[in-house]
Amino acid sequence: MNLPERVRIVEVGPRDGLQNEPGAVPVAVRVELVDRLSAAGLPAVEAGSFVSPRWVPQMADTDRVLAGITRRPGTAYPVLVPNARGLEAALAAGAEEIAVFAAASETFSRKNINCSIAESLERFAPVCDTARQRGLRVRGYVSCVLGCPYEGYVDPAVVARVAADLAQLGCYEISLGDTIGVGTPLRARQMVEAVAQRVPLERLAVHFHDTYGQALANLFAVLELGVSVIDSSVGGLGGCPYARGASGNVATEDVVYMLDGLGIATGVDLGAVVATARFISGHLDRPPASRVARAWRTE
Repeated sequence: MNLPERVRIVEVGPRDGLQNEPGAVPVAVRVELVDRLSAAGLPAVEAGSFVSPRWVPQMADTDRVLAGITRRPGTAYPVLVPNARGLEAALAAGAEEIAVFAAASETFSRKNINCSIAESLERFAPVCDTARQRGLRVRGYVSCVLGCPYEGYVDPAVVARVAADLAQLGCYEISLGDTIGVGTPLRARQMVEAVAQRVPLERLAVHFHDTYGQALANLFAVLELGVSVIDSSVGGLGGCPYARGASGNVATEDVVYMLDGLGIATGVDLGAVVATARFISGHLDRPPASRVARAWRTE
């Protein structure tokens, strides 16, 4: 098998996970969540977003979260920004890395951010320029890479084009998101192969949801291609309001367990992640969604 020796895990639970919760999580809990995840050895922990609280109230006070966390050397704390106003707020809060998001589906783009794919990229161009001029790293997301709740099948060539456009804007890494979790291993592999013809494989990450229970299989399929960056969410937090039955992101602890079993290094303490999954699930008043957290026995 042609598997990478090491995988970098980008933890998205404090942002992509919590933003779909029905209620807001207190700032103190969000700060502790981020700190626990970074202490577990995760090299990147998405700390929040600077989207208008009117649209995503769960991400209000991300500036207070950034002010409250204990920043560990070598750990990145990216935040999502939708526009120039969000970037200014992120800069004022001391962010060092931002993320911007586009979609591979025209309908999803219009319903999610109220503009076309081309218009979204035009909106992000000055954001990316300003961020890089101010010394911030910029990461790009592409949604709906394996299917759209409105359009169904998504052409890998479209995914590749959007990813290439984000790379051209200066995004150092492009995260390919199966937003509604409909992908299967062959389709995931074909999609990554198509994108890798436009963007170097070492600049690609994958962000798979587990709606149909295929996320780990899909990850293995693209690991065999050489993908070495995986987005995941502690406890399987998250979901997609556009996908019926969407069960959330692939769980960080499930990913780490699989990678450990494959002999792939991550630098992540699995037991600490499981404990963190139980911590945040306790605050959400429900058990963790992941199989590993449910099966794990504390010594």
